[in-house]
Amino acid sequence: MVEYALNGKNVLIAGGAKNLGGLIARQAAEAGANVAIHYNSDSSRADAEQTLAAVEATGGKGAVFQGDLTVPANVARLFADAKAALGEIDIAVNTAGKVLRKPIIETTEDEYDSMFDINSKAAYFFIKEAGAHLADGGKIITIVTALLAAFTDGYSTYAGGKSPVEHFTRAAAKEFADRGISVTAVAPGPMDTPFFYGQETPERVEFHKSQALGNQLTKIEDIAPIVRFLATDGWWVTGQTIFANGGYTTR
Repeated sequence: MVEYALNGKNVLIAGGAKNLGGLIARQAAEAGANVAIHYNSDSSRADAEQTLAAVEATGGKGAVFQGDLTVPANVARLFADAKAALGEIDIAVNTAGKVLRKPIIETTEDEYDSMFDINSKAAYFFIKEAGAHLADGGKIITIVTALLAAFTDGYSTYAGGKSPVEHFTRAAAKEFADRGISVTAVAPGPMDTPFFYGQETPERVEFHKSQALGNQLTKIEDIAPIVRFLATDGWWVTGQTIFANGGYTTR
């Protein structure tokens, strides 16, 4: 019989220092997992260390790793280092991303390249390395965006950069199925984090709130339990994008 509890499982979280990734790390540790916490820039180092302390306070093992995941060699190194620190990885969660709200005619080539490198290329190679290194019966979960089902302006490179992840997810779900590895994506609505507010005016924030249940933005506390479910009892869900956004978008 396969066991789906997180007790004794090893979890790797890209973008795991703060916000949604940090909460997922803390909740995984509380559920008995050991957690490898990835962060990108020096500005997130203190957050990563705080999350590590919270993980270790539960009695589990934790480790922190820095790296630019737009470089495939860094993704491969992350998985190798996490495995060396914790043992074979069972669950890989990618919360990393970058948002930009800008009209197409004002978007530069550098901005386009950066958005697709972070939201698409890094996600692809994260799934690739997870498929190569995860234990049989593992879980791969990527955070995308509810804008994949939206008809709106301004977010061409954000929704566009996340869109390929759906195809990566479906292909990987088929390719890794023989090893019992499930592959899913979760599409939150605009989240109540600093990641979102820098792109929007107060008026547009109120509009986004008006499109969801309770007139509110998605909270990280709404999404972390869905990730935990997909990593445990929800193992039978694979190849899917879960739109978890309070009715903000659907299809």
